[in-house]
Amino acid sequence: MDFAPIKTAVIGYGFSAKTFHLPFISSMAEFELCAISSSQAESVKNDWPAVDHYQTADDLLNHSDAELVIITAPNDVHFSLAKTALENNKHVIIEKPFVTQVEDGETLVALANKQQRVLSVYHNRRWDGDFLTVKKLIEEGNVGDVKHFESHFDRFRPEVRQRWREQTTNGGGILFDLGSHLIDQCLDLFGLPDAITAQCLMLREGSSNVDYFNVTLHYPNHIALLHGDLFSAAPNQRFSLKGTQGSYEKMGLDPQEARLIAGVSPTEPNWTKEAPEHYGNLYRAEAINPVTTEPGNYQHYFEKMAEAIRKNSRPPVEASDAIWTIKLIELAMESSRQGKTLVIEK
Repeated sequence: MDFAPIKTAVIGYGFSAKTFHLPFISSMAEFELCAISSSQAESVKNDWPAVDHYQTADDLLNHSDAELVIITAPNDVHFSLAKTALENNKHVIIEKPFVTQVEDGETLVALANKQQRVLSVYHNRRWDGDFLTVKKLIEEGNVGDVKHFESHFDRFRPEVRQRWREQTTNGGGILFDLGSHLIDQCLDLFGLPDAITAQCLMLREGSSNVDYFNVTLHYPNHIALLHGDLFSAAPNQRFSLKGTQGSYEKMGLDPQEARLIAGVSPTEPNWTKEAPEHYGNLYRAEAINPVTTEPGNYQHYFEKMAEAIRKNSRPPVEASDAIWTIKLIELAMESSRQGKTLVIEK
């Protein structure tokens, strides 16, 4: 590393901050964790005694000397917090989803350009090992011309829980939560589709936001089906990739999240490596072959973010690209309401 560590603050001290951000910020030489804002003062001070604690996000944004702020607060305040951070000349990472309305995202992109600050969205699933494997299979032509792509993020949570993600009507529900991952990955693989057809439903008793989605993206020569529900007790059917030369099927989830939850440090060797029994299979007419899963690498996001700030390179996820994920979420909801396929204006 040939630059000074980036003073970094984290807004929020919940699951996302503890699992997906702090393990990297605290272990990578590119960053210096300097502040955390949370109402959980005692927990923050016990866990991070050398780090400044702020009771509110506004206090941190207005008084911390952080250069970079990571926003892990609930979705409905992403816009207001990012706007304040940019107005205070701070670089910003926003936990997905970017915002809850397209107009808010466009405002933030314009403000970041005006302030000459780096604004990025934490679409870390671009660095899942199974997704990197799918990407490699496509790039190397291992299934021929792609005709059908299917991506699932299913869970078994048949009862509504008292969590903001399941209660709020502005940016809550699994389409914003899990669906944003699947849409972002699909856009990364194939670019913008021509049309969208979707079912976005509330199927659980007492649900106030989407807990089931089935989104079909129509491309000129193939279909992409993105699905998420909370009624899947069986193992997750993660990817299905079908083409003119064969198909690839992958079960289960990338191991990085589970290992981070278990306390595995991202500094440990091979911490992202998947066990052979979890590899997906490549099916051809004459043979079935397991495919070694590419190593995942959430560190890559943070490495690229540091280079964007210090070396003026492109951020790992462009905020302008993340706007399209929100646009497709809005179009999916509208398609479901109208019960028809909608053409996407590019």
